[in-house]
Amino acid sequence: MDWFVVSPLVVGLLFFVAMLAAFIDSIAGGGGLLTVPSLLAAGLSPAQALATNKLQSVGGSFSASLYFIRRGAVKLSEQRLNIAMTFIGAILGTLLIQHLQADMLRQVLPLLLIAIGLWFLLMPRLGEEDRARRLHGLPFALLGGGCVGFYDGFFGPGAGSFYALAFVTLCGYNLAKSTAHAKILNFTSNFSSLLFFMFGGKVVWATGLIMMVGAFCGARLGARLVLSRGQKLIRPMVVIVSAVMSAKLLWDSHGSEILAWFASL
Repeated sequence: MDWFVVSPLVVGLLFFVAMLAAFIDSIAGGGGLLTVPSLLAAGLSPAQALATNKLQSVGGSFSASLYFIRRGAVKLSEQRLNIAMTFIGAILGTLLIQHLQADMLRQVLPLLLIAIGLWFLLMPRLGEEDRARRLHGLPFALLGGGCVGFYDGFFGPGAGSFYALAFVTLCGYNLAKSTAHAKILNFTSNFSSLLFFMFGGKVVWATGLIMMVGAFCGARLGARLVLSRGQKLIRPMVVIVSAVMSAKLLWDSHGSEILAWFASL
C-alpha cells in the first residue's frame, strides 16, 4: 500500500484537477477524462492511477449524492433495490476485468457516446419534463442499475451519462431529476470498485485523499447548478462531454492510424 508517490506541488495541482473534474462529472459525467490522464502524467502506474481515481471519484459522487438527498431531489428509500443491483453489478464487472481484456468494449464505446450526444442534441425536448415510466422495480434495477454498474466496474468511462440516460428513457424522469438519481448509483458503483482496488493495495492514499477533498468541493458546486439551472445546463454539457470522451477514446485506440492517414493526404 502506497501513501506518497508524487511531490507536494503535483498533489496540489491534482487537487484542482479533481475539483474541476468533479464539477463536470456531477453535471454530465466524464470527469475521469481529466483525472486519470493527470494521475498517469504525475508518474503513477496505470493500476495506481485507476485505483486512486476511484478513491477521489467516490468523494465527488458522495458529495453530489448527499446534496441531492438533502435537497429532496432523491428519496433514498425508493432507490434501495437500484443501489443493491448496482453494487452487485459493479462487483461482477470489477472481478471480470481482472481476467479479460476490454479491447472490444474500447472500440464500441466511442460510438455509444456519440449516439448519446446526438440523441440529446437532436431531441431538444428529451428530459424537459417527467413522462410516463416504462420500467419499474426489479426490471429497471437490473437494467439501469445492474448493467450500468457492471459496465462501470468493468470499464467505466461515461457511466454517469448511461445512468442518467436510463432514468430519462426508462423512468421518464426529467433531465435534472435523472442527473440527481444517476449520482446515487454512480457513487454506489464507484465505492464497490474502490473496495477491490483497496484489497489489491494499488491506491495511493495521500494523493487520493487530497484529490477527494477537491472532488467533494467541485461536485457540491456542480450539484447546486444542476438543481438551479437544470436542463439548460445539463443538455449542452452532456453533448460536449460525450463528444470529448468519444474523441479521447478514439485517439487512444487509433491515434497512430489517424496520424498516418493525415500524413498520407
